[in-house]
Amino acid sequence: MSSKLEQKEAHQTNGVVLPVMAVPVDSLASPDRQQLVEFLEPDQEGVEVVVLESRANAKGVREEDALLENGSQSTESDDISTDQGPVPPSPLKETSFSIGLQVLFPFLLAGFGTVAAGMVLDIVQHWDVFKYVTEVFILVPALLGLKGNLEMTLASRLSTAANIGHMDTPKELWKMIMGNMALIQVQATVVGFLASIAAVIFGWIPDGHFSIGHAILLCASSVATAFIASLVLGMIMIGVIIGSRKIGINPDNVATPIAASLGDLITLALLSGISWGLYIELEDKPYVNPLVCAFFIALLPLWIIIAKRNPVTREVLYSGWEPVIIAMAISSVGGLILDKTVSDPNFAGMAVFTPVINGVGGNLVAVQASRISTYLHMSGMPGESSEKAPRKCPSPCNTFFSSDVNSRSVRVLFLLVVPGHLVFLYTISSMQGGHTTLTLIFIVFYMTAALLQVLILLYIADWMVHWMWGRGLDPDNFSIPYLTALGDLLGTGLLALSFHILWLIGDRDTDVGD
Repeated sequence: MSSKLEQKEAHQTNGVVLPVMAVPVDSLASPDRQQLVEFLEPDQEGVEVVVLESRANAKGVREEDALLENGSQSTESDDISTDQGPVPPSPLKETSFSIGLQVLFPFLLAGFGTVAAGMVLDIVQHWDVFKYVTEVFILVPALLGLKGNLEMTLASRLSTAANIGHMDTPKELWKMIMGNMALIQVQATVVGFLASIAAVIFGWIPDGHFSIGHAILLCASSVATAFIASLVLGMIMIGVIIGSRKIGINPDNVATPIAASLGDLITLALLSGISWGLYIELEDKPYVNPLVCAFFIALLPLWIIIAKRNPVTREVLYSGWEPVIIAMAISSVGGLILDKTVSDPNFAGMAVFTPVINGVGGNLVAVQASRISTYLHMSGMPGESSEKAPRKCPSPCNTFFSSDVNSRSVRVLFLLVVPGHLVFLYTISSMQGGHTTLTLIFIVFYMTAALLQVLILLYIADWMVHWMWGRGLDPDNFSIPYLTALGDLLGTGLLALSFHILWLIGDRDTDVGD
């Protein structure tokens, strides 16, 4: 309860409700202000009154479809002087063109990052550790999804904090950085450990074979990869958000795609390198794997202590486990699909496309979820009734074809799917990745899978973010893990289905080489 009150006070001191002011009665004659007046001594002349600016008026200065000002928010709302100046101008509107312009470059950058990750996976799938410890393939979507869950959630959380003024002073900025970095290290270590257990179980159940050495190898590789990747990507994320805020770009439009631009590549490269190195040491130095795993787990108490000192991260530390753990389990199912298809000759070339289709879908839906969350945060606290948070499930027409700013951003993001994937497919083909020839029928099936994936994700995002808000859950912490995990599962499943249909009609026999 105390954390809720602290968050509400933080909202109120950053532009939602102006501070209480004592002013003369004569200064109240302003038609532009809605005031609540309480007379202290009504029988005396020259009496002073207490004036509170209503929450409705504070929200009214923001136009319905404006998400933030074109530039850094000023601290004029903190001025408690009795000088009644003009009402600050409303934030500039975000048009479809401005949204697309801000999203385009990070989207392409993130897409090329997933292309590079696909090329890496296409190469390392032939390494001995991937051949003899095939459960590593189950870790791939789980850890790439974990990167998305943690880094994109971090980006969304910090973007909202920046937009509502919680990072305007050096003290607030440093407090947010330390708390959030410690939080994601805790989450990365724990969920990385659970992902390795899931990989062992999913690998053991179908085959009935269990190896304690391979299990410890998976644990050490997963925990070390999750920890190091989250540390590096978290530092990059913080720099991106601070930089975009300073130059007047909406962090919601650029932070989540940039979080994924190098995320897949860094995570997959770390997983491949660490698992390969630990696999080499498995026979001669079997004690190395448990020592690596124990080292990163031993650091958990330090990160927990740091995260508990920040009210915002303390709440997530206690309540934010359910989405990332469930999301990890969902992504692991996608990893099981990848494990069973990547070694099948009928699915040749699928490894190089899996990170691309999963990454693009996850990036786009994370941008939309982050934007809707910021939009709702500008109206108050999670759980508060608001016209911006409808209680009913939205219709597809309202999600994709209405005139509000969130529907415009949905259309912009959806229109980026086909041209973006065409660029990425051409890049993969020109680099001879996946040994796959881009025939017309292959492109049609691939695009159908990609469009269907993004269409479903954007609609689910519109429903999920508003539903969580109505239940008092902060969408920045809870929605993105589910959405990115669903993106991994949908992307891998639809891609596998497309390859299977292409094999049935004979297209893959002529277009896939050894």
